[in-house]
Amino acid sequence: MLIQIKKAGVSALAVPLFAVGAALLPPAALAQSGNAPSVRGLPDFTDLVDHVGPAVVNIRTMERVRGGNPGGASDEEMQEFFRRFFGIPMPNVPRQGPRQNRPAPQPDQEVPRGVGSGFIISPDGFVMTNAHVVDGADEVLVTLPDKREFKAKIVGADKRTDVAVVKIDATGLPSVKVGDVNKLRVGEWVMAIGSPFGLENSVTAGIVSAKQRDTGDYLPFIQTDVAVNPGNSGGPLINMRGEVVGINSQIYSRSGGFMGISFAIPIDEAMRVSEQLRASGRVTRGRVGVQIDQVTKEVAESIGLGKPQGALVRNVESGSPAEKAGVEAGDIITRFEGKTIDKASDLPRMVGNTKPGTKSTITVFRRGQSRDLSITIAELEAEQASARRPSPRGSEAPKAQGAVQALGVTVTDLSDAQKRELKVKRGVRVESAADAAARAGLREGDVILSVANVEIHNVREFEAAVAKADRGKPVNMLIQRGELVQFVLVRPAR
Repeated sequence: MLIQIKKAGVSALAVPLFAVGAALLPPAALAQSGNAPSVRGLPDFTDLVDHVGPAVVNIRTMERVRGGNPGGASDEEMQEFFRRFFGIPMPNVPRQGPRQNRPAPQPDQEVPRGVGSGFIISPDGFVMTNAHVVDGADEVLVTLPDKREFKAKIVGADKRTDVAVVKIDATGLPSVKVGDVNKLRVGEWVMAIGSPFGLENSVTAGIVSAKQRDTGDYLPFIQTDVAVNPGNSGGPLINMRGEVVGINSQIYSRSGGFMGISFAIPIDEAMRVSEQLRASGRVTRGRVGVQIDQVTKEVAESIGLGKPQGALVRNVESGSPAEKAGVEAGDIITRFEGKTIDKASDLPRMVGNTKPGTKSTITVFRRGQSRDLSITIAELEAEQASARRPSPRGSEAPKAQGAVQALGVTVTDLSDAQKRELKVKRGVRVESAADAAARAGLREGDVILSVANVEIHNVREFEAAVAKADRGKPVNMLIQRGELVQFVLVRPAR
């Protein structure tokens, strides 16, 4: 613990030493800087702390022991905690027994579960924090900076965004001011207040390292180098105007401690979630019913898209809004309601923020052309495990053998029964793949749906399309494997 604090101190000294060095440069050196940005003095956070600090709270959670595992969280829960906060797996270490001279808690007895932070968003007692802070808690205790303590009611929690709202029975409370995330700039000073390791009212500061950082979660994060540790979760990220711009949520670490990279949920997204939680206790999101993937540079160039953007549709759910709108596997969704989709993760965020029942327009890129489709947004439900269908095998339909020597692939026509089983209307089945085809990743059982942006219905059309393709360039093929589709690039032998 002391080592971590000492390291943090060394890191904090790096900026003032650099600033002093710059100040000692001779006038000639300063004159040569030309139009270089002016260096202002280091920020003073004291007024910000006085202004925002009273609205930042400590959150402790309690769990009722139900027998079978006295003494706190389970191994699985601890592993999930380390995954969420540290980004590292927790080894399966046998749990230790109760501390010496401390009796094990009895069934139905409440024991401490965890500690976090939060901030008051309205004077009537609504407090925002992380969903993982209150997840599984039987009792939530909120302590104000003036040492008043309240039992809080969980209004609602949304695990997809890791946002939760709790309510305490109090009025006339100090509350935070919400800032504009769109005005937040990379390199801007920001400050965090929270309870790292249970140390209440701790203040740390740093700069915004990046915006729109995609970590694989439902929201794009604000990345900073503000020191954040367990207990900071749910606390505010504050700009120099005293406005909250984010909720401190996660860090990236290989060692289990802070390594200079922390992530905050943008406050505009969090407020949208909190409004729904306060209104109904749950969050309603839109869905269209597609499985998507990134578009690589090679695929984008091969199919004529130009630059890698949009979301590649790998599967269209049967009966979904996407199927009804005419979306096909292999389409590239490039725009939603006129907004460009730069990367695949943009699509679920845009659709998720759309009210179910809304009629929207999506733009798809299909076989070299863009087209607009009208789609009615459905409501996102709880995720369900989908059963994988076995790859079709057998020989119910006559097989027409065909081989393309330059590609090293042998294909056959699909029987009607195979098409019904795979839910495809066209394509040829790969019987064997060698040489260029094998290097590209083709394998037996794949179904080739198109070649060089040309739809394929049978072996004859497959061979004709391959013959017309430019052998000096990779040949793009849209294939289906199991329930998903993808593009592969086959580089013919010369």
